[in-house]
Amino acid sequence: MKRALFFVLLYSVWFVLPAQAQKFGYIDSEYILSKMPEYQKALTEIDKFADKWSKDIQDKYVEIEKLQKAYQAEEILLTEDMKRERQRIISDREREARDYNNKVFGYQGLLFDKKKELMKTPLDLINKSLEKICAQRKLDFIFDKASDFVMLYTNPRHDYSDYVMEDLGLDTKPTATNSNPTNKTTTKPK
Repeated sequence: MKRALFFVLLYSVWFVLPAQAQKFGYIDSEYILSKMPEYQKALTEIDKFADKWSKDIQDKYVEIEKLQKAYQAEEILLTEDMKRERQRIISDREREARDYNNKVFGYQGLLFDKKKELMKTPLDLINKSLEKICAQRKLDFIFDKASDFVMLYTNPRHDYSDYVMEDLGLDTKPTATNSNPTNKTTTKPK
């Protein structure tokens, strides 16, 4: 009896509540970002910082190498206390270089923070455009084809990348150097 009552309630809810289809779409953020001058500028800035920090670390290791060669050349002339002091200095410099390397390139280091800071502008532009496109097209869900979320099949009909690019004022035509595997068609989702 309880089972029958459950099914009656289930069917009544099913028919009383109107079925509402949810609209969804997807974008390819890598494709969009590759066309954005703000993104290219951010990448250039990130490379500059990474190169500068790499050079700083390399300079520290060159200095350590000089200290080691000087120690090896003078080792036979040094007293035991002087040897220990030189070895301590070399060891301290090696530790400082390792610590600096971890501080810059380690997990959530300076490079990570700089990337986050410089990528904020292009990502904010895409998000604002997405909000606008979703409101205009009455979309309930937007997925990112470039994310870790696996999309085994995508119908180009649901690709809203071109709308976002148009909103951002970017060229939607594929370039000869674009190796984007997605099938960009001229028909847009409805």
